Amino acid sequence: MATLRRLREVPRHLLVCEKSNFGHDKSRHRHLVETHYHNYRVSFLIPECGILSKELKNLVMETGPYYFVKNLPLHELITQEFINTFVKKGSCYALTHNTNIDEDNTVALLPNGKLILSLDKDTYEETGLQGRPSQYSGRKVMKFIVSIDLMDLSFNPNSKKCERVSWSFKEKKPLKFDFLLAWHHTGAEESTMMSYFSNYRIQELQPKIALSTVTELQCPVLRSGALRGEPEAACSAPELLDWLGAVFSRADLTNEPHSFVSTYCCPQPSTVVARAYLCTITGFILPEKICLLLEQLCHYFDEPKLAPWVTLSVQGFADSPVSWRENEHGFRKGGEHLYNFVIFNNQDYWLQMAVGANDDCPP
Repeated sequence: MATLRRLREVPRHLLVCEKSNFGHDKSRHRHLVETHYHNYRVSFLIPECGILSKELKNLVMETGPYYFVKNLPLHELITQEFINTFVKKGSCYALTHNTNIDEDNTVALLPNGKLILSLDKDTYEETGLQGRPSQYSGRKVMKFIVSIDLMDLSFNPNSKKCERVSWSFKEKKPLKFDFLLAWHHTGAEESTMMSYFSNYRIQELQPKIALSTVTELQCPVLRSGALRGEPEAACSAPELLDWLGAVFSRADLTNEPHSFVSTYCCPQPSTVVARAYLCTITGFILPEKICLLLEQLCHYFDEPKLAPWVTLSVQGFADSPVSWRENEHGFRKGGEHLYNFVIFNNQDYWLQMAVGANDDCPP
């Protein structure tokens, strides 16, 4: 009965909403984007728009590439050659593919050079590495978190710690995973992921892009200074986020009596726009690319537009071992960690950050 009762419980969710202006010195919009490392889907919605500008469309088409490597030994990510080639010369990202954070061993490489391992109890003990119990393990600890600083290993290649990590991954407990990898760098480097991992099964991939126009869309009325909404005058930030989820899911928002799929309808007050442009990008999308998209959407209002606001929504991988920065991420019943910007025509913005039950409060 206790198990059944737990299954029926609605898991805790956290939603943090804040407002600021892109021109403020203390605006933290860029920091929040840059520290949400592993992004699976990016969507933006532009009301009263039928065609994307050339600049925005070019950015959308240039969100790749990323790479998929099959059965890559973990020790390949701690070699001096890999660290010197990719970690030190740009921002390198990696995430295990088709692994479940609550059941399997998972690994993530962060752009600051931290390698984060989420290991089951048996694997953790077999590696012989030092870590800590997962904060979401409960009374019986079944998962452990190991953090390895690759920059520290690089600066001290002959240290006992470096030798122990190398021995663990090469001899004591060799681990292999399917990895998603991406590398952002500014220089014209000759070395590439494809050539570096040519001894393994590697594919270069491009994000999937879906572009569409929605006609006669009922949109909430928003006021940039009214984050909590105003009775009969403006909708709140949480109401907008619910509505966006329905729009991105292509749900029917008419709430017709014959509709048995969804009874959701647009929050009030609302207005109908003749058309709205919807773009969704799916893949392994780097924060640097998202920063460029956000900046371009801010410039959307450099010339007068009919739209009072646009939105940019970003979803993280449900099975990433971290959400923001090095905050431990769990799955439980949803695994969500996401954020959304509402960009107003006066350069004010709302920032909404949401996580599920097994997460710390967003930063």
